[in-house]
Amino acid sequence: MHEARYYTTLEDGKVLCTLCPHDCHIPEGARGACAVRYNRGGHLYTLVYDRVVSRLVEPVEKKPLFHFHPGSTAYSIGTVGCNMRCAFCQNWEISQWAKEHLPKHASGSAPMPLVCPALSELEGRVPGEPVTPEGIVESALAAGATSIAYTYTEPTIFYELAYDTAVLARQQGLKNIFVTNGFISEQPLRDLAEVLDAANVDLKFFSDESYRHISRARLEPILDAIRLYHELGVWVEVTTLVIPGVNDSEQELKDIAEFVHSVGEDVPWHVSKFYPAWKMMDTAVTPVETLRRAVEIGQEAGLRYVYEGNVPGERSESTWCPHCGALLIERHGFRVRANRIQNGACPDCGTSIDGVGLG
Repeated sequence: MHEARYYTTLEDGKVLCTLCPHDCHIPEGARGACAVRYNRGGHLYTLVYDRVVSRLVEPVEKKPLFHFHPGSTAYSIGTVGCNMRCAFCQNWEISQWAKEHLPKHASGSAPMPLVCPALSELEGRVPGEPVTPEGIVESALAAGATSIAYTYTEPTIFYELAYDTAVLARQQGLKNIFVTNGFISEQPLRDLAEVLDAANVDLKFFSDESYRHISRARLEPILDAIRLYHELGVWVEVTTLVIPGVNDSEQELKDIAEFVHSVGEDVPWHVSKFYPAWKMMDTAVTPVETLRRAVEIGQEAGLRYVYEGNVPGERSESTWCPHCGALLIERHGFRVRANRIQNGACPDCGTSIDGVGLG
C-alpha cells in the first residue's frame, strides 16, 4: 500500500480523488472509477505502486511515436486498471480488472466507486510482478532502451509509480513517454510534464456523447490535456482509432484533424485501423480506403504529418518531407528501414522536420 497523490479527505471518511476529471467521491473501503485507488480510513492509496502486469522492450514506433527518437527502443510497463471503460479496448483483460462488479449507473455517467473486500484480501488479489522504480530504471538501462514508456493500460492511474520512476529515469539519461487517453486533471499533468518527454494521446472521438456512452468519460478534458501537454513542451502525437459507423464520418474526422491543427501543424496524427475487440466484436474492420481518406482530410486541414496505423506496407506509414515530398523515414510495421533526416532537416531541400532526436 502506497499513499496516493491528489486527493482531499472529506466528511464521514470519504475522499475526493482529483487525479482525473472523474473527481471520484470514494467512501471508506471503496475504490474509484479506475478500480486501483482505495480509501482506507480517509486516506487514499494506490494498489499498483509496486506491481506491473506487462513489461517489454519495444520499438518506440509501436507507441506510436514517429517523430521521437525514431528507431530507438522503449522499455514499456503497465499495471492493471483504467479510468475509462472503452467497449473496444484491446487490453480489456488488464485494463478492466475488477470492474465487472461495478454498481449500476445512469447511462453516460462516470462509473461509480467499487466497494472492495477487506484490505488483507484485496492485497493478495491485485495481479502483477513486484517492482520498484529503481528496479524499472535498472532494467531499462540493462536493456539498452532510450526511454521508458508508461503504457498498455492508462498510465494516469498508476501515476505515483510512473512519476517516481520518471524522476529516476531522467537522472540516468532516459526519456519518459506517456501513452495515454488524456483523461487527467490539470495539476497532475503540470507536475508530470516536468519529467515527461513525449506523449501519445488517444483522441478517440470528437463527440462528447460517444465518449460518455462508449468510454465513460468526457471529451473536453482530453482536448484540454492535449493542448496543455503541447504548451508545456512535451512532444505530442495524437492517435485516433477509426471505427466503422462510430467515428469514421468525414465530418468527425475533419473535426479531429482541425483540432489537432489548432494545437500545432507540427503535431503528428495517427489514424489507425480498428479490429474487433471485447464488447465490439461485431463491428467491422476499418477499410483501408477509409484510412487513406482520413490521411487526405488531415493534410487538407494543414497537418504536416499524418500516418496510417495497423496497415503494414501503406505509403502513409513513412515520413515524407512536407515541402519537397522526399522520403525521409521509411517504415514497415513498427520497423524503421531507413532514416535520411540529417540534423533535423530534409537532406534534399533543407526543410526543418519537426520532432525530437530525428537524426
